[in-house]
Amino acid sequence: MMLSALHRSVQLAFLCAVTPAAAQLPIALSELLAQAHFSRMAAGPVAAPWRVIGLPGQKLPLTQFDIQNLDENSVLRIRADASYGNLVIETQRAQLTAQARLRWRWQLERGLPTSDLQRKEGDDVPVKVCALFDMPLDGLPFGERTRMRMARTLPGEPLPAATLCYVWDRLLPQGSVQANVFSPRVRYLVVSEGPAQPGVWRTVERQLAQDFLQAFGHETQVVPPLIALAVGADADNTGGSSLALVGDLQLAVP
Repeated sequence: MMLSALHRSVQLAFLCAVTPAAAQLPIALSELLAQAHFSRMAAGPVAAPWRVIGLPGQKLPLTQFDIQNLDENSVLRIRADASYGNLVIETQRAQLTAQARLRWRWQLERGLPTSDLQRKEGDDVPVKVCALFDMPLDGLPFGERTRMRMARTLPGEPLPAATLCYVWDRLLPQGSVQANVFSPRVRYLVVSEGPAQPGVWRTVERQLAQDFLQAFGHETQVVPPLIALAVGADADNTGGSSLALVGDLQLAVP
């Protein structure tokens, strides 16, 4: 079953409305992430403020998220099996500084051998970390603005106009930026490439504002507020199965 990127964006957008009166300082977001570290959690279900979100009325299995003890540390385990789902944390319109850097580590135990982000039937990723931005619609092409406005009239979650997903991809070289084949409102940035490497941790550190402008700079030169972060995996288009581990998400403000 192929899900449209519009539905994917809605699914990523989290279940509650974004609160306008939100903390604007990066340190507030840093503290939020520190309180939500996976390493603080006991083995089992992922604790709040993280939440697992599926599509409204989703009949597909949800991607599975749980906390696993590994080498005396707790990490997030993500299992996709012909499934779709994301683990989301609301950041309440955090305004990023140019120096703000998002850092995490991940390990790909089992990849998706038929995934291909350049084809609709291959549009799956075995592990991803996504940043959702509250970008104004003014800079979007007319057709995109119209589709977004129509989508926002539907019942459900607020729909972000810009979602940047850092992904591990088996085909595209590291540094590639790829628009989602269903909708340019979602952009992939490949930060790890190649097949699965069981037992091998890779550390990723990215400058969020710079990456946003690389992906969406043709539409705006202003970095909009960050409204949510998501961690996930999907295998609904390929019908495959993947397994990944993810460590704590950390925000550094030099």
